[in-house]
Amino acid sequence: MSRTASITRATSESSIQLTINLDGSGISKVHTTVPFFDHLLTAFAKHSLVDLEVVATGDTHIDVHHTVEDTAIVLGQAIRQALGDKSGISRYGDATVPLDEALVRAVVDLSGRPYLVHTGEPAGFEFHLIGGHFTGSMVRHVFEAIAFNAGITLHVNVLAGRDPHHIAETEFKAFARAFRFAVEHDSRVKGIPSTKGAL
Repeated sequence: MSRTASITRATSESSIQLTINLDGSGISKVHTTVPFFDHLLTAFAKHSLVDLEVVATGDTHIDVHHTVEDTAIVLGQAIRQALGDKSGISRYGDATVPLDEALVRAVVDLSGRPYLVHTGEPAGFEFHLIGGHFTGSMVRHVFEAIAFNAGITLHVNVLAGRDPHHIAETEFKAFARAFRFAVEHDSRVKGIPSTKGAL
């Protein structure tokens, strides 16, 4: 069964078209008009091995906030849709990923229960402009939107880091690797991996 989803969402603030294939090979075509966010989503696709296509536009003349957050909302919705009933999946995934001085641990539970724990970014990170347009505070916003719309529990812990670009990129790569392991099929899992019989 194909684990894919395509979602279109349009508001007065943004327009998003997104397609995801959970059983892909890491191919991506991402155009959000926010260059550093394109970089982060491309890294997510590459290291999670999902195929991802995104075309997004929005009121970036005001701020990148709406376009970035709305794209993350749609990504979360697409993940939830593509997962289906989650039969036969591993469900849990974790990864610790370095990028030079930065080190991040991410843990994913495809639980159906949205929850985000996000810790460890250094003081002032949220105010830093990465690439001159993407504030560090948007990293948490993205993970929050994905977790709540996908219905997943996500822990992201920054263990070390100095350079804001490295920290943000490592957070996305760690999430990607953990997500990859969680969505993988496990031949030993029969049905839904939960004692409740549903996720």
